[in-house]
Amino acid sequence: MALPAQINLEIVTPDRALVSQPVDEVQIPGAEGYFGVLPGHTPLLVTLEVGQLWYRVGQERSFLTVAFGFAEVLPDRVTILAKVAETAEGIDVERARSARKRAEERLTKRVSDLDFERARLSLLRSLIRLQVASRARIRG
Repeated sequence: MALPAQINLEIVTPDRALVSQPVDEVQIPGAEGYFGVLPGHTPLLVTLEVGQLWYRVGQERSFLTVAFGFAEVLPDRVTILAKVAETAEGIDVERARSARKRAEERLTKRVSDLDFERARLSLLRSLIRLQVASRARIRG
């Protein structure tokens, strides 16, 4: 059986579909770390972590943030079902900076009722959003 030439990539959140197109390569932030997918990849189901996802068509890479959910990998298709996902162009940089500042303040204060994990994830999400947004500015 011949390997597929491309992968059909679908990225969906509860609110909308963000991506639906054939791509050459995808890099996904899985719970066990980042991993790449090329056409013909072994079938796999993984839990998503907060991170940067990118996909490539030819030489052009596109970047998104994703947080939580699942990725189903098949030889000719990748389906991302994410709780949260944003394209680089859709990120409000000032909002992400404000979220980073709030999270850093929460983590540095000695408050007994602090939900440390929630504050840590908030900081991580804001940092990833800023990183992905900077990728859009570099290309643009």
